[in-house]
Amino acid sequence: MYDFAIVGGGIVGLSTGMALYSRFPHAKVVIIEKEAAVAEHQTGHNSGVIHSGIYYTPGSFKARFARQGSQSMKEFCQTYDIEHDICGKVIVATNKEELPLLDNLYKRGLDNNLAIQKIGKGELNEIEPHVNGLAAIRVPQAGIVNYRQVSEKFAEIIQEHGGEIKLSTKVEAIHEHVDGVTLETNQGEIKSCMVINCAGLHSDRVAVAAGYKTDMKIVPFRGEYFKLVPEKRHLVKHLIYPVPNPKFPFLGVHFTRMIGGEVDAGPNAVLSFKREGYKKTDFNMKDFTEVLQYKGFWKLASKFMKEGMEEYVRSFSKKQFTKSLQQLIPEIKEDDLIPAPAGVRAQALKSDGNMVDDFHIIIGKQTIHVCNAPSPAATASIEIGKEIVRRIPRQMSLKEVAATERGITHV
Repeated sequence: MYDFAIVGGGIVGLSTGMALYSRFPHAKVVIIEKEAAVAEHQTGHNSGVIHSGIYYTPGSFKARFARQGSQSMKEFCQTYDIEHDICGKVIVATNKEELPLLDNLYKRGLDNNLAIQKIGKGELNEIEPHVNGLAAIRVPQAGIVNYRQVSEKFAEIIQEHGGEIKLSTKVEAIHEHVDGVTLETNQGEIKSCMVINCAGLHSDRVAVAAGYKTDMKIVPFRGEYFKLVPEKRHLVKHLIYPVPNPKFPFLGVHFTRMIGGEVDAGPNAVLSFKREGYKKTDFNMKDFTEVLQYKGFWKLASKFMKEGMEEYVRSFSKKQFTKSLQQLIPEIKEDDLIPAPAGVRAQALKSDGNMVDDFHIIIGKQTIHVCNAPSPAATASIEIGKEIVRRIPRQMSLKEVAATERGITHV
């Protein structure tokens, strides 16, 4: 019998396990991961950006946790000697129509208590000499890291505290009882006093399996990337982003320096026909049918039909993808781009067609469900883990304290 079972071995599940040991040092914790290694999906296909939180609504979890998380992630990397680079980024207005949008974003950044600067064309060209822009916002606290390495360190810390990580273990059914939860897996039953659902791309299904109906469904969007050929990496000094289109809920193609020296260009955003569909040819009938039968998807699709079609054109036309990138760096040519691995964003979508804007956590009787944690969840992972553990019912805390005093290692 475990005190806490965490479903999902991505960066959020692992950070939660680490946070549990900070509050309950004698607890018995298990991480349940269906893959043969941790961080195999959203975490392992992440762009590696340490976000600042500039884009998010002031006061929201995303804004607060990204701001705090960028600092805690930097401190964690420094403590455990994980390679990272606080290289900063620029958000660039490339035409006059974008200047008011840049001003609005700058105000939002100040409202989020970020130390950012508005810069003109001259200063922008000093920072990024190859970028086409009229003005920009400089965000010095943004950076890059390899989140798979971070996750592996999280896992190591959990195991040092006595926690278990069960790999190749898929949860098939959940039974919540008055005094705990039974998980049926392909490796046998697992019993726990509490279950925390951090299943990412499958978090909505795990919540439903536990008996909790949510007015949301995870809709997977694939982000496709190219890399700059080595001889063109010098064109990018920092992270280079466009001013986001307020009519479209994705950031637009941008340039990202990676740990190791590579430069990624992208992503676009297209519907994936499989929740873990990293290739254009990946297809899963259940996943695809669920999306087509979900009225919220069709409401979203009708709202962003024009922008969505442009994304699909970029998906199949390298020429159009290159044109989008040339808005930021005119020197980029088609031959400068080589295909790079894609990622999939687990975006929660409500039945009314609106995307769930913020991190979303559902508190059950003996379960907690993290049902929306897309970007910037990796940046914010340490803070999300702390928040999840903070939400564990007080009676659980009292029971754990009493057990500790008796020398018992589980609740």
